[in-house]
Amino acid sequence: MAYAYARPCPSPAYVTAREVAAVSLTHPVASDHQLARLLQIGMVLEEVVEARAYKHHETLAADELDADIVELLEEAAEESEEHRKRLEELVDELEADPVAYEEIEALVAARYEAEADFDGVLYDQLCNEETAYKFYDDLIGAIESSEVTFSIDRERLLTVLREIREEEKEGVEEVTRLMEDRP
Repeated sequence: MAYAYARPCPSPAYVTAREVAAVSLTHPVASDHQLARLLQIGMVLEEVVEARAYKHHETLAADELDADIVELLEEAAEESEEHRKRLEELVDELEADPVAYEEIEALVAARYEAEADFDGVLYDQLCNEETAYKFYDDLIGAIESSEVTFSIDRERLLTVLREIREEEKEGVEEVTRLMEDRP
């Protein structure tokens, strides 16, 4: 399912994340090592989402933080933390030497800068959710098209990733509803 809003997400973080994912996900996953790297990219993406949610919550003026936005940001941060832990468990099960976390973080965040005049918290959160959904959707496709036998149970791996993808989809829908309800 493709999600689109008024215009594409402008932040360099999203471009970088999508570029990294696109390079890695244009072909079937070929090894445990590559799978570990891709799962780590997902972990960093989740970390970025969590950090941005906390930053918005801390920096917005009280009149900008109504109950719906506060709840959305808290749920986004908690969900991202849970997703990151689930991905970390999968990486730990693989028979691969994962890439150093700092290297993955640098791939995702090399050009990451939060824009001071972003189009608003909800638009930023929508971009976060859409980026994560697209990443997991592409990752699932790359795993499904792979003929490699991984050291982790393929069905368990795909089940976890599908559950995370579904939660990201629900996040997109929730943010979209909030945006539509705003004057």
